[in-house]
Amino acid sequence: MADAALPDEEGSSRAARLREVALVFTRLGFTAFGGPAAHVALMEDEIVRRRGWVSRQRFLDLVALVNFIPGPNSTELAIHLGLLRAGFAGLVVAGFCFIFPAVLIILPLAYVYVRFGRLPQVVHAMSAVNAALVAVLAVACWRFGHSAIRDRFAAGVALVAAAAAWGARWRHVPQAELLILAVAAAAGAIRRGGARAGRSNGAALAALAPLAAGAASTQPAGITLTALSLFFLKVGATLFGSGYVLVSYLDAGLVDQRGWLTKPQLLDAVAVGQVTPGPLLTTATFVGYVLGYRAYGSYGGAVAGAVLATAAIFLPAFVFIAALGKVLPRLGASPAARGALDAASAAVVALIVVVTVKLAAGALRSPGSVVIAGGAAIALLVWDVNATWVMLAAALIGLIMGMGA
Repeated sequence: MADAALPDEEGSSRAARLREVALVFTRLGFTAFGGPAAHVALMEDEIVRRRGWVSRQRFLDLVALVNFIPGPNSTELAIHLGLLRAGFAGLVVAGFCFIFPAVLIILPLAYVYVRFGRLPQVVHAMSAVNAALVAVLAVACWRFGHSAIRDRFAAGVALVAAAAAWGARWRHVPQAELLILAVAAAAGAIRRGGARAGRSNGAALAALAPLAAGAASTQPAGITLTALSLFFLKVGATLFGSGYVLVSYLDAGLVDQRGWLTKPQLLDAVAVGQVTPGPLLTTATFVGYVLGYRAYGSYGGAVAGAVLATAAIFLPAFVFIAALGKVLPRLGASPAARGALDAASAAVVALIVVVTVKLAAGALRSPGSVVIAGGAAIALLVWDVNATWVMLAAALIGLIMGMGA
């Protein structure tokens, strides 16, 4: 395993290290546009190259190992780096400072959306952003596929997962994404870890059956702060893979099963999460605000919904890193765990493909939206433009189109 964190500078106190953690991750929280890959690159520059908190090899090990647990990987990386630098207090400070800036930015955007979302200019802007979002998701599928689908076994897992996800959506199967990923992971563990791993993973899958049955029988009838919090807590505890898989979870849970959001509202929420810095999971802040306002008819209820949804979706990441921080390096040496991660990654690609196709059907309904999506795809693939700038450009184009309408 890689070396431990580099020693602190002489005379450095815990309070000074905490202040340093707070400053670094607050700055990253306000400037970390572009998704998890960009977040990792920015952290490597700040933490390894500029400050030397950990060695580059140690950093790369952490990047790989956070993929073994559910939750937003770049946020978990930030939390783990805070833990290494300043202990448990550093864990809390790093995570909070990385997440909170995006919340501050999203709250006024959510207010504007609730207050003025039906204005023609806003409608045109969000329609253009939604078209660009389809391109961002499609390009993510392409890039993730190159990384995750490297052999016939992975391709087979992806095809079966896509077919299962598509069928589950027609039948509105609760927690389908979790079950698909669990089965894929078990298949990968059996392939790489042998019969013993297969027996242990079979037991894990059997334990998931009551969870699925409970989800099927306890769908809430209406929006309450408790139901909202429990939904996002479950998402944060079971989300596996890229933050883009969040789109699939929200589509199945909030649109198909509960009917709390419409398809256009989901697209708007994800688009806001995409164009703001920090983790994509702060989409929950926007969704919580909208649903809180709808449930209670007040901006106090909206803010409460936003805060609770955000806290619920990120809480599992803090718990997982606090509990597993010392265990993760051992997982990296397990063939069964490596096989499970590889197979689950292939299934993740399939889930993103399915939800991208479904969202495209709602977002690409005019020649203008198709042109915007095509231009966004070219900018991402050919010119390697940051996804955030693509989304902002689409919003500007939409505003111009709205003013001319």
